[in-house]
Order: sequence, then C-alpha cells, then structure tokens
Amino acid sequence: MSVDAPAAPATAAAQDTGLAAAADRLRPLAALHAPDADAGRALPREVTDAIREAGFARHFAPARFGGTEGTFDELTRAVVSVGEGCAASAWCASLAAYSARFASHLPEEGHQALWGTSPDTVVATGLMPAGRARAVDGGWQVTGRWAYVSGVDFADWVMVCAAVPGGDGPPRLRFFTLPRGAYTVQETWNSVGMRATGSHTVVVDDVFVPAYLSFDRTDMLSGRNATSTVPVHNVPFQAVGSLSFIAPVVGAAAGALAACAGSITGRRRSESAELTVLRASGRIDAARALVTQNAEVLDRRLFTPEHMARNERNATYAAETLREAVTLLVGAAGTGGLGEEHALQRFWRDITSATSHVALQYDTSARKTYSAVLLGPVE
Repeated sequence: MSVDAPAAPATAAAQDTGLAAAADRLRPLAALHAPDADAGRALPREVTDAIREAGFARHFAPARFGGTEGTFDELTRAVVSVGEGCAASAWCASLAAYSARFASHLPEEGHQALWGTSPDTVVATGLMPAGRARAVDGGWQVTGRWAYVSGVDFADWVMVCAAVPGGDGPPRLRFFTLPRGAYTVQETWNSVGMRATGSHTVVVDDVFVPAYLSFDRTDMLSGRNATSTVPVHNVPFQAVGSLSFIAPVVGAAAGALAACAGSITGRRRSESAELTVLRASGRIDAARALVTQNAEVLDRRLFTPEHMARNERNATYAAETLREAVTLLVGAAGTGGLGEEHALQRFWRDITSATSHVALQYDTSARKTYSAVLLGPVE
C-alpha cells in the first residue's frame, strides 16, 4: 500500500487553541534565560511557570477538566517556536504535553486525581521499563530507578514503567503514576548538551500506587484508550513517539541558523560563508517539512503501517539532517561561534545531545519498519 493513500478527514479538534501564539511570546523569555539555565543545569522558575501558563501541559488534557484537546500540528509549531530560543525549554514543554496524553490512558478516577483541580498539571514520564511492581490489595507496590526523566524538577507527578509478574508467562509492563513527594530525585543528569532539561533519575522505594493510577503499557502502544474516546487520546505510539523529541531539535536548528547569521558580518562575510549558511538552511527547512508531515499524519489519523513507519523514518532522517546543518553553521561561524557567550555553541551541543536519543536512531526506530515498506518483509 502506498504511503500516499487518500487522507482521512481532519479531526474536530482542528481549531486553534492559542498555544502557538503563546509559544511565540514564551520564546524570547526562554532565550533570555537560556545561558544561565545552561550553566546552572536547570530551567528557572520564570520559564517553567511560563511553559505551564502557555498551555503546553493542558494541550492534550481532557476538555471536561479544562484541557484543550488540541492538534499535533499546533503543538509541533509551538514547540519549534520555543526551541528557536532555547532547546531545553522546548524539550520540557513538548514532553509536558505528551505526558498528559499518556496519562489519558488512566482510569477515570486517575483523571480526577491529575486534573480535578487544574488542567495545567505537569507530568514527567520515564518511558523505559526499569522497575518492578507487585499486586496488592487496591493497587500495586512499586520499586525502581528511572533515568533521564526530563522536566522532573518542576513536575507535579511522574509516570514510570515497571514490570509486573505475568503468571506463567513473561512479565507484563505497566505505567504507574506518582505525585510529588512519593518519589525522590537523584541529580544524575550531566550531559554536555540539553543541560537545562534536568533529566535526572527518579527513585521509587516500595511505594503503594492505587489501581486507578496505573494502566497497561499495551494500551499506550496500541493507541486503544479504554477511558477516553477523544481522538488525540487514541493514537498508536509508533506513529507519535518520535515527534515529541524531534520538534524541539527543529526549533533549535532554526535558532542556530539565526545565531550564525548574526555573526557573519564584515570581513567574515564571504562567498564560502554564504554558501555554507545556504546549505544549512535548506537542511533545516527540509527537516521542518518532514516533521510537519508527521503531525499531519497524526491529525488526519492515517495509522496505516506504511504511514507510521514513514513517521519514524522522517524523524530519524530529520535528526541526521539537523546534525549536519548545525555542523555546517559552526564551521561558517568559525572560532567566534564556539565562544562560551555565543548562543551557537549552545545550540550545537543541544542538537548533538538531543539527536542521540534512542527514538531518533535508525537502528532503534526506523530501519526495520520502513525498510519493510520499501523492500517488503524479510523472508
């Protein structure tokens, strides 16, 4: 089947929620604080409050609690906009939105616990299975350590994935949601890039989690939501997973382009520099187009194996292309672009770090799925 199959109708949630406009107002604030956030390895309160107030956490939250149930396209545009000012701010904003979408799989009582008092509850998620849980009366006892939980410093809740006994079969995987105070945070994030994301380690030591704050991981992977019929709450993870990570990188690359262009003046402007910036800009625009295409697939609900595999390919190729673009820009800017006070070197480090994410690697994301589309299944 061709990935260019006729598009399904757009969802009813296509109206503008105002998030993109709010992101445009957030961008200069994020840029202003970016140098200190990078040096201090944490986003300041002014920025995290602004992320919350802009509406990122409520973007996928249920409308009955004041959420906006917005589109993937609007969220992507908003994340890219913030990323032009600060990649770490965009990363945390993106994951705050997508974590709320994950939380939509909780039972109704879990929805009440998270959003009953505010749709702007921030959830940080540890997607990779790393702990264990055992069933007890009324819920689960959970223990484990989850690394790389971005935005945990300002999150109200965390959601983590753990294995539970599967009877005679292999262990099953479930997500468990815990409020601030039920877990501890170890400051283990020391990456050279994306420093301000605060992607630290969450530690849970034999904590009781009620049944209404847990759901089976298969529900999220399949996109079948037993609690909500809202279209954005019923999306297969394969189709959407990488978009949350690549959109901030597109914004960061656009920010790097602007930073580089601002440094090429006077004697530094040459035919060679102009050509290099031109080549980088083409790569950034191409990556942006592919990421926009991914959001369109989601909003039009084109959940065929071909479209979902292409989404994975688009994200991994965009990551590769954006790394190439920022490398060109660093070369064009020269030594001055690597000064600690220059925004370009921060974008360079952030893009390098972000594109190392497992969701943006060919071998762990797109190779098997999209090669099967192009070449057919392995015999």
